[in-house]
Amino acid sequence: MLMATSLGGVVATAGTAHADGCYTWSRTLSQGTSGADVTQLQIRVAGYPGSGAVLAIDGDYGPATAAAVTRFQSAYGLAADGVAGPATFSKLYALQDDDCTPVHFSYAELNDCNSTWAGGAVSAATAKSNALRTMWKLEALRHALGDQPITVTSGFRSHACNDAVGGASSSRHLYGDAADLGAGPHSLCKLAQQARNHGFNGILGPGYPDHNDHTHLDHRPSRFWSAPSCGI
Repeated sequence: MLMATSLGGVVATAGTAHADGCYTWSRTLSQGTSGADVTQLQIRVAGYPGSGAVLAIDGDYGPATAAAVTRFQSAYGLAADGVAGPATFSKLYALQDDDCTPVHFSYAELNDCNSTWAGGAVSAATAKSNALRTMWKLEALRHALGDQPITVTSGFRSHACNDAVGGASSSRHLYGDAADLGAGPHSLCKLAQQARNHGFNGILGPGYPDHNDHTHLDHRPSRFWSAPSCGI
């Protein structure tokens, strides 16, 4: 059954009912809508902001969100109209597990420090939330690179874990919003170069001090990219 409701002058049409273990959208979303359901959508398409851009997770469906949805739709062969409706949601349902992580990444991968997410620079809840946002960007990166595996070698760290590995005192790992990637099907440079399209403000890799054996990605407040050996 389809239902239409007015929200701030914008008609929102509910899509086909779908019970999802993580999150279920109950209406079509487009420019002008706002709310928690938009926030949930933004988290999942934040890896499609365009080259050098970062999508704000603010619950407001503006032009940047519409553009990110369009890129997501195009990446998965959907009608690319920037409107999040049943087809877009069905793809998102297929891409997420019941704990809301994308199917190719897990909380355990993003935290080999402890099981509580406590002891970092932010609350445990914030660190875990930041890690979830990182995983969705990594899912976009993985898809863009041909859906081949990406290996996360380090994610969240408490202060104790960070000290133990000699991490910087201001490391983004303390915030839960950083991931170190190891080489695999893709070189470290390929990972760093492609990451520029997927919403990461921080990109450090080969040629940057102490980063010749991994590519580091994070969500710091402003852009800092440095992987000189990769042309970044």
